[in-house]
Amino acid sequence: MNKMQEIKIEKITLNIGVGEAGDKLDKASRLLKSITGENSIKTRTMKRVPTWGIRPKLDIATKVTLRGEKAESVLKRLFGAVDNGIPESKFDAFGNFSFGIKEYIEIPGVEYDSTIGIIGLEVAVTLKRDGFRIKRRRINRARIPLRHKISKEESIEFIKHKFKVSITSKGG
Repeated sequence: MNKMQEIKIEKITLNIGVGEAGDKLDKASRLLKSITGENSIKTRTMKRVPTWGIRPKLDIATKVTLRGEKAESVLKRLFGAVDNGIPESKFDAFGNFSFGIKEYIEIPGVEYDSTIGIIGLEVAVTLKRDGFRIKRRRINRARIPLRHKISKEESIEFIKHKFKVSITSKGG
């Protein structure tokens, strides 16, 4: 196989949306710190939605982005929380995928913390190939050719072989 065709994990993003600032958001930040060992950042709203009680620049969620070896080791643990199985519908057309974890205590190696309570989280995984930088570089930016993009089928095969995850055909 051509070295430029190898699929790699660019990043994984763990996200917890609580919908309000305050104590719940602090608990979510502590949870992400305990799972990843990294500090999380808070995400803010951009619009006003009066029916939900949301106004602009209100912190309502927290997230952590991991790259490299740390991303792979955390992802292996997170697959354990979903019994090493993901529905095929969780993959998009560009090879990326995401899944949710209902309760953080399902993650192997994470103990229940009574000060945090029970919180779920979302995991988004972005895949890449060497050469994907051309779409983000500052000088001489270019599009990625179709033959170099990652398809849904290629990403499914990559996850099956690299992490020994079973892919089910039903949605979820």
